[in-house]
Amino acid sequence: VHGDLYREIMEGNRSRGGWKQGGVKYVKKDKSAPKEGEKKEVKEVKEAKEEIKFESIPITPSTESGFTGEPKSWFNDEDFNKQFVGTIDYKQCADSYFGSYSHFGIHEEMLKDEVRTRTYMLACVNNPEQFKDKIVLDIGCGTGILSMFAARAGAKHVYGIDNAEIADFAKEIIKENKLQDRVTIIKGKMEELTLPVDKVDIIISEWMGYFLLFESMLDTVIYARDKYLKPDGIMLPDRVTMCMAAIEDAKYKQDKFGFWDKVYDIDMGCIKKIALSEPLVDLVEKKLVNSHICTFLDLNLYTVKVENLCFANKYELKFRRNDTVHAVTCWFDAYFSKLSHPIVLSTSPFSKTTHWRQTVFYLDKPFKATMGQKLTGSIAVKKATSHFRDVDIKISYHYKHEEVDVNFTQMYKLRQVTIFHSFQT
Repeated sequence: VHGDLYREIMEGNRSRGGWKQGGVKYVKKDKSAPKEGEKKEVKEVKEAKEEIKFESIPITPSTESGFTGEPKSWFNDEDFNKQFVGTIDYKQCADSYFGSYSHFGIHEEMLKDEVRTRTYMLACVNNPEQFKDKIVLDIGCGTGILSMFAARAGAKHVYGIDNAEIADFAKEIIKENKLQDRVTIIKGKMEELTLPVDKVDIIISEWMGYFLLFESMLDTVIYARDKYLKPDGIMLPDRVTMCMAAIEDAKYKQDKFGFWDKVYDIDMGCIKKIALSEPLVDLVEKKLVNSHICTFLDLNLYTVKVENLCFANKYELKFRRNDTVHAVTCWFDAYFSKLSHPIVLSTSPFSKTTHWRQTVFYLDKPFKATMGQKLTGSIAVKKATSHFRDVDIKISYHYKHEEVDVNFTQMYKLRQVTIFHSFQT
């Protein structure tokens, strides 16, 4: 888990519809059960025959007004806060990023994510010919598990870097596993230290945050790549993509946001709008996905620059059935493709559950969509001005068919407090 508020939920994370214990997938309640008056629509959903697929649409920068020019112009905190009757001063939250990773509970959750940990293990141990006698750099090494995978795959020496207190425990773990002659743990910030070697053959890092870019750790990986990776070196992973799909989610949206309309017979509706501005990190059942999939970002880890991590691209979602659209959901896939035996780590709702889950952006104005028609728009993503590890996201929604005419833009903020409350509700 990424962030600093999750220690108390490591033993049992409650997510919508059920419980998750120790990284094991759990059974969730059926959220798609029709409400009164929705039977006809549900019947139409069941009759849809088209299988879900990726739309082969090129990733294109947005030309839409409000999504062009400098990233700082895409998302303005003043405009964002104008939507609400009041605001919460999240600037009071200190950047305890490294402190959060000092607690063992966060590492327990990540290690118990079998998809995550096993993917990295297989990338190493299934490719010994590419690790043999190589110098490896492990950025954000945590407990040192990736460093040990690389050593066991045949690396000549591995340097594991972490600025959190967990680095002290990693050193002891390395000794207990008798790998101290081939793995060196260095405590400190990557940007502030000097490695004992001029160049490395492989950089391995599990840098991905929620919504891929939450926490901005990729900046550090890019810095290390430019300074230390040999021209013919290997990045693990070497490519990441971000995808989007539309979902129906009436029951949960009502439970989560409609709740504010009447709280013990008291109208608290003014809170609903600010609640909708915070995306949820949550598990999305694949049966809720009612559109095909659009890839809106594709990063080559050998060439990507820090400035590329702020982007504004177009998207297009073709509907696979007649259904109501309550939200769009996003996820990422990470590719280890430069290996003899390549492997992919997917956080898709159609793949096995990971601790990253998916990120859900609820629409202020849900609408009814028709099979075969398209939702189009732009998505802009940038580092938050208020807290550089948080993310500002702006999405426009355009859909027109028969009597349905949708044309609006919403702004969202993904922040530590957002994610903590995602796991608590």
